[in-house]
Amino acid sequence: MQDAWVISVPLDKTSSKSVEKLKRFIGRTNLASCCKFSIPDLKVGILDSLLSVSDELSTLDMFTESVMIQTCKCMREVMEQAGDKVMEDVLANGAHITKQKDLHSTLKALLKSLRVDMMSYVTNFQWDEVKYPTSLPLSSLVNIIKKEVSQVKLEFKSRAATYSSVKKRLQNLEHQQEGSLKTCSLNGIVRREDLVVSEYLTTLLVLVSRRDYMQWEKTYESLSEFVVPRSSRKLCEDRAAGIFSVTLFKRVVCDFIAKAKERNLNPHRFNLREYSFDLDEKQQQERMELSVHKKEHYVCLSRSPVSNLRPGGQIWPATSFYMACESLGTFMEWLKAIYNQVIISWIHLKALRVFVESVLRYGLPVNYQALLLQSDTKCSEKLREKLSSLFAYLDPTSAVSDVTCDIPGLSQQDYFSYICFPVNINLLDLS
Repeated sequence: MQDAWVISVPLDKTSSKSVEKLKRFIGRTNLASCCKFSIPDLKVGILDSLLSVSDELSTLDMFTESVMIQTCKCMREVMEQAGDKVMEDVLANGAHITKQKDLHSTLKALLKSLRVDMMSYVTNFQWDEVKYPTSLPLSSLVNIIKKEVSQVKLEFKSRAATYSSVKKRLQNLEHQQEGSLKTCSLNGIVRREDLVVSEYLTTLLVLVSRRDYMQWEKTYESLSEFVVPRSSRKLCEDRAAGIFSVTLFKRVVCDFIAKAKERNLNPHRFNLREYSFDLDEKQQQERMELSVHKKEHYVCLSRSPVSNLRPGGQIWPATSFYMACESLGTFMEWLKAIYNQVIISWIHLKALRVFVESVLRYGLPVNYQALLLQSDTKCSEKLREKLSSLFAYLDPTSAVSDVTCDIPGLSQQDYFSYICFPVNINLLDLS
C-alpha cells in the first residue's frame, strides 16, 4: 500500500531551503517520490467567502471520496459474482473465466490499471481551464464540481438498481432451473407428445412422492369421473418424487384437482404442477435474454480502462468524453468511465483545498508552493517526522496536543505545521 499527500509551504527563502533539504533526503533514502503539484492563480475573494468555501470543500471532499468508494465496491461485486458459475464469452478476446482464481487475477489487473491511470493523472496534474475556468469565483468552481459529482451519484444509483434487478430476476429463473421437481422448470423434461390436448381432453401433471407411487397408480383413476384409464405415465423423477401425467376430460379438471388437494390432507400427497409450453418457452427466452444482458456487463474486462486522460496527464475535451460514455454500452465500462470522471473532479477539488488553505494560513499576496509526495505506507511515519522537523517553524504549536484544530475536515492528529491533504490512492486495494 502507498500513501500520497499534497503539501503546501510558503514560497520564501527559508521554506525553499527546507524543500531542497527534503528533496535531498528523499533522494538519499528513497523513502518517497516528490514532484511539483501545479495549481493556477485563482480568484481569492474576501475572507468570509474563503472561510465558507473551506467548509464546503471539506464536505464535498468526503462526499466525492464516498462516491469513488461505492464505484470501486460495485466493480468488485460485479466481477466477483461471476465466480459462482462458468461465464461464457466473458472476455472480449474470446477467453473464458472458469475459476475464482482467474476472476481474482482479472479483477486485480483491472484495479491495478485504474490505479496506474489515477496516479499518472495526479502526478502530471494540469488544471482543466475548459471545465473549471479560473476566471470564475471559488464558490462557482465548487458548485461545478458539486454538480458533476451529484449527477454521477444519481446515475450510479439508477444503473446499479437496474443491474441488481437483472441479476435478481436471473437468479430466480436459474433457481427454477436447478431446484427440485416441486419448483424447477419442466422445460426439457416434458415434451409436447407427453401431453394430450384436444377439444375435450387435457393432461395434468402431478408430483407424487416416491413412497406414494403405488398409491397413485391405485387411486388416480377414481379421483374423479371421466379420467382416461391407464393414461398415467411417469415422465421423470428425482430422489424425492416423480412427475406423473394423467389425461382426463376438461370438464372434470376442477373436480380432479379438488380431490387431489383433499389427498394432501392424508398421508398420501399428490401435488398438481401447473405447466404451459407457451409460458415455459417465454420464461426460457427471458432467462436467455437476461443471461446475455448480464454477460454484457463483463465484456469489457479485458479492455484497458476507459479514461479521458491522455498520456502525460492531459485531458480529452469534455464533449468527447461524454460522447464516449454514451457509446460504452456496458455497466462495467460505465463504472470505469465514471470512476475516471470523478477522479478528475476530486483532484481539482484537492487543488482548490490546497489553494484556499494556503491563502488562509500564509496570507496575501498569494505566495506558496505545492508538492505531491508518494510513499510506501510503512515509510510514511519516517517521512512525516522529517517533514515535521523541516517545517516546524511554520507553526510551533502544531506539536502541542491540546491545541484545537479549526480547519474543516481535519482533526488535531491530522494537523501539521505545513498544509497537507491526503489523496487516498488505496481505494482500489482488494483488501
